Amino acid sequence: MSGFIGALIGPRVPPEERSRRPLRYLTPTLIFMLARVVLLVSIFVPYWHMELVAPQYPDGLFLTAYCNHLTGDVREIDGLNHYIGMRPLGEAAAFERAASVWMIIAMFLLVEGAAFVHSKWAVLLAIPAITFPLGFILDLYYWMRSFGLNLDPDAPLSSSVKPFVPTVIGEGGIGQFRTYAAFGAGYWLACLAAGLIIVGFFFHRRAYRPLTLRARAEAKG
Repeated sequence: MSGFIGALIGPRVPPEERSRRPLRYLTPTLIFMLARVVLLVSIFVPYWHMELVAPQYPDGLFLTAYCNHLTGDVREIDGLNHYIGMRPLGEAAAFERAASVWMIIAMFLLVEGAAFVHSKWAVLLAIPAITFPLGFILDLYYWMRSFGLNLDPDAPLSSSVKPFVPTVIGEGGIGQFRTYAAFGAGYWLACLAAGLIIVGFFFHRRAYRPLTLRARAEAKG
């Protein structure tokens, strides 16, 4: 193994050291494994919910966003949005929804790779999974802002509704319509996965940094 590859992958654990302190080296692997499973499960549960309430819909209209598709009263909400000049919901984040499952699988594999890299460079493999929850919020806000500020001026009610930024989280609304938005279990699972990865790197550093320092000392002397 070349010096560059060796420095990138990090030191291997000697068998006698692993048998003497099995928990030290097993802990980061198990935490990363749990993070990967949690991240994968998030694909199958909602990331975001919204309820829209209006006089003509006293029971409310509901929209649920998974990482790769929308469910709920999408057609009815699109019909209402049409009158104020907002584009159909299906046009929002089309690429992100199409690629999201593959992106999460890629993050799953990167975190798995981080468990086998025993150097500080393992963090680079996990950055996408750690920052994924923040990326989801920023992408959601971008599309909500884009749709709300770019209303069709020729829409039937365009003269009565000014461009606005829909509320991403919490209570909001425009005119007689009220909205209530909240993150779903999928988003919180992604946050949990990110937190587990960060905790995993604490134990990762505790396990492998001494081996790295020892290898450097032996190389010098």
